[in-house]
Amino acid sequence: MEDLSQNDIRILLKTFGIQANEAILSHLMNAQTGKPLLLRITLEDLTDYGDRPPKAPLHLEVEGQVRC
Repeated sequence: MEDLSQNDIRILLKTFGIQANEAILSHLMNAQTGKPLLLRITLEDLTDYGDRPPKAPLHLEVEGQVRC
């Protein structure tokens, strides 16, 4: 199961990376403010666990900037 999970995670992150890169580059071309973009990337678990949720929810935020 660990190999399947690792593969699914890699596919999800690769897909996100490609789509995020395209979206950010497009936004930079349209905005053209000359200022860096201040971005926040959020990872949130949307799984419906019913009445047995995990003790600690999966939540991760990464902030950074993209220079123009």
